[in-house]
Amino acid sequence: MEYPLQPAKSTEQLYSSIRGCVVSAQHKIYASVNSAMVSAYWEIGRHIFEACGENDRAEYGKNLLRYLSDRLTGEFGKGFDESNLRKMRQFYATFPIRDTLCLDLSRSHYRLLMRVSDEKARMFYLEESVKSAWSVRQLERQIHTPYYQRILASQDKTAVAS
Repeated sequence: MEYPLQPAKSTEQLYSSIRGCVVSAQHKIYASVNSAMVSAYWEIGRHIFEACGENDRAEYGKNLLRYLSDRLTGEFGKGFDESNLRKMRQFYATFPIRDTLCLDLSRSHYRLLMRVSDEKARMFYLEESVKSAWSVRQLERQIHTPYYQRILASQDKTAVAS
């Protein structure tokens, strides 16, 4: 069977256009799902934090996490073990103001950012991740090669030289 072609567009151009639509839709779906999951993990963390307070390792907190883990894992499968629930709680505790979250970043980005103890450095890495579209691997490299401290040091030298 022959496929008639429009004279204005070659078959390859048509394929490229259609492929672009599919790839664009896939990126939008990924971004939407990622955004929803980051929001959900923050909300779950908020609920657990409010129930356990500052200490999720006290007897009540341990029992609550065990109970939630058993029920959620039974209904939704992997991803809700006690360790992950504890990390969701930590996520909320580290970023308690919802408006400071950037839904362009993945949960993996936030897991790395939660390990940065200095709040100014953490916010620097968050903002740079968004502005420079850092992958998780790039963010990890920047954190492990104290990029923030190097930037501060270079700015201090400039101020001293002036």
